[in-house]
Amino acid sequence: MDEILEVLEKDARISPQELARLLRRQPEQVKKAVKGFEKQGIIVGYKTIINRELLQDNNNFVSALIEVRVTPQKDVGFDKIAERIYSFPEVKSCYLLSGTYDLLILIEGRSIHTVSDFVAEKLASLEHVRRTTTHFLLKRYKEDGVILKRKRENKRIAISY
Repeated sequence: MDEILEVLEKDARISPQELARLLRRQPEQVKKAVKGFEKQGIIVGYKTIINRELLQDNNNFVSALIEVRVTPQKDVGFDKIAERIYSFPEVKSCYLLSGTYDLLILIEGRSIHTVSDFVAEKLASLEHVRRTTTHFLLKRYKEDGVILKRKRENKRIAISY
């Protein structure tokens, strides 16, 4: 992978000037490369990772991983049903898997009820969906390579004999 992409993947907020200095390149060369990556669809977006446990309104947020078994369609395989599923606004990620299930989707909702309504009313009712298994995320420790949990100070009193 290109050095520019490696740095941007770890820190998308780095300025072209800092990136150029870090990689010992000219800023214009870096800007041109980034624009090229965006135009080619290699860079498709920039993301902020939010530790939702630290938000006060965290009670209004639920994430679930849903394993989906589907019947592949003639001539298009899994792509058409995957496209239909990832088009729902609740779906944040969608992956083709090997193994027992065909697709893995990550969805987000305001409550367990909104997630279960999505599964029952939108997902399970799709023509080529054969089976689903839902796993609710209870706690996030690391996301996209970033550790979310802050280290707590040890407040235990040391005991010595």
